[in-house]
Amino acid sequence: MRIGELAEATGATVRAIRYYEEQGLLRPERTAAGQRVYTEDAVEQVRWIRMLLENGLPSRAIAKLRRCRSVDEITPEQRAVIYEEHARIEAEYRAIAATKDRFESMLSFIGDGREANQPG
Repeated sequence: MRIGELAEATGATVRAIRYYEEQGLLRPERTAAGQRVYTEDAVEQVRWIRMLLENGLPSRAIAKLRRCRSVDEITPEQRAVIYEEHARIEAEYRAIAATKDRFESMLSFIGDGREANQPG
């Protein structure tokens, strides 16, 4: 598949896919003419990269995890990245949950009131 097809299949832009390549997150094959050619598993790989980036993982951490497909392949460095990023996401989750709880508390004493305060 060509880069435009990969972009269409994943919702990523061609520019983003080129960035993923520059960062070592994605490695296409090249034709004799130098055109990028992607295998079918590149679709899932790009979706995975996008999800990790959207959740705040830096591209350098994602690059370290790129070859991590089974427990036998995990290096100590990858294991450290996994633990570090899991802890970071868990802390963010707890902070968001605390904020949600605070808003729920506020809603309980102010009442629903959505109809009166909603634009419309």
